[in-house]
Amino acid sequence: MVAQGPERAGEGPSLLYAVKQVELAVRARLDDLLRSTGITVPQWTALTVLARREGQTGADLARNAFVSPQAMGDLLAALERGHWITRTPDPAHGRRVLIGLSDRGRALLAEVAPGAAEVEERMVTGLDPDERAALRALLNHCRTNLV
Repeated sequence: MVAQGPERAGEGPSLLYAVKQVELAVRARLDDLLRSTGITVPQWTALTVLARREGQTGADLARNAFVSPQAMGDLLAALERGHWITRTPDPAHGRRVLIGLSDRGRALLAEVAPGAAEVEERMVTGLDPDERAALRALLNHCRTNLV
């Protein structure tokens, strides 16, 4: 018997439960995809955030990658050991360090991109382009409401 999660009268599983189930399914697929690369899903997430906007502080990156500042410290140490990131002093603030992607980090993201696109495509199979756009917009709206 498959667990259905919290039920609402006549509605089936709650939205929170459904979102969590999608997250877990995506996470399992990404774990499989990344296993041979030597990085974890949280590390990959941080690299993808840096690909969109380099030059973030550790605190900024933690917020944007959905981890605590403490967890980000460990994550950055591992990424630095793997030579996937760079750290440079912030010219505007002497005590701040800015994090960027190294060439090796960019290459890793390029290597993994087709597999990540396949995971996303599988997730939205059966949805037409308008439904996909609506889903993205609705999920972004939900996130914004909670941040």
